[in-house]
Amino acid sequence: MSITLIILILTCATSIIAFKNQKLVDDLIFYPPAITERKQYYRFITCGFIHANVPHLAFNMYSFWIFGEYVEILFMTIFGPIGRWYYLVMYITALVVCLLPTYVKNKTNYNYRSLGASGAVSAVIFAFIFLNPLQGIGLIFLPREFMIPGFLFGFLYLVLSSYLDKKGGGNINHSAHIWGAVYGIVFLIIIAYLFAGKNLLTRFLEAVQSYVVSY
Repeated sequence: MSITLIILILTCATSIIAFKNQKLVDDLIFYPPAITERKQYYRFITCGFIHANVPHLAFNMYSFWIFGEYVEILFMTIFGPIGRWYYLVMYITALVVCLLPTYVKNKTNYNYRSLGASGAVSAVIFAFIFLNPLQGIGLIFLPREFMIPGFLFGFLYLVLSSYLDKKGGGNINHSAHIWGAVYGIVFLIIIAYLFAGKNLLTRFLEAVQSYVVSY
């Protein structure tokens, strides 16, 4: 069984149970004051295994399934069998890293709570984009004709997320999306260089350059 499938099953099971168990939600949700005052650091991770509702869960896990299975295989292609464990480390640490800016901003904000795997899923998606910058990506509800190269999709996604984050309002933690995405790329660059002797950044830039030159 793949790491992706295990995470997906665990996340779905925990989220579904939490839908009808408010105490479980309160125990697992990302709540900065609980971390600041009670040192409940585990909330950085556990909040990624619960979701607000079925659509929230379905969208995150559908996106994770589409990209995660492929990224996990690519990790094993780059690093060998141990690659799947690097993939797991990326996912778990992304849950933490994507929320650090949010935590710094809301350390003592008793009205702030956050949940969902979006930050870690963003790390997986952007790892895919980084490894396949020219692969067409589009929105779920649009036909294939509207797909654009992954690196362009990623750029537009980050620009839009940054705008929405600065605008504020709503219940979506756009900051987690941004930092999760950035972390997925940085993590991959570093471990590929350290443990596989590969310069993936140069490979990415060359692919993007070839696309730009062709136009």
